[in-house]
This record gives sequence, structure tokens and C-alpha cells, in this order.
Amino acid sequence: MVGNCPPNPQRTSASEESHIDILGRLLYVAKLVAKQEGLDDGFRIVINDGPQGCQAVYHIHVHVIGGRQMNWPPG
Repeated sequence: MVGNCPPNPQRTSASEESHIDILGRLLYVAKLVAKQEGLDDGFRIVINDGPQGCQAVYHIHVHVIGGRQMNWPPG
């Protein structure tokens, strides 16, 4: 177990070659969601991938984070 992410023996990566088209679509839709949510000053898109990336849900999805100043490095 890494952090609070349970291990999943059937996990799949969020970034396999077969996902190229859907990843592009997800990035575009994330931009639409950010606009809808009024994140005009900027936002961050996050994809958790693998145990050390804290992937807890084993399907492709993105997180749109905004509404505050982001810092670097994250996490």
C-alpha cells in the first residue's frame, strides 16, 4: 500500500497506447469543465497513474483543480 491507496492486482495504467484518443478528449473536456466552473485565471489537470501516483480508481479519469493559486512542486 502506498499512502492511502489500496493495491489492486487488476490495475491498468491511465496512459496506455490504446488510450491516446480518449486522453486527448479528456483534456479538451477538462478545459470545458474549467470554463463552466469559472476557472478563467487558470487550473491544473491531474491524472493519477500507478501505485506511487496514488491511482485509487482504476479507470481513466482526470481531476480539474482550480480556484486558488497552485504551487510548484505539487504534492
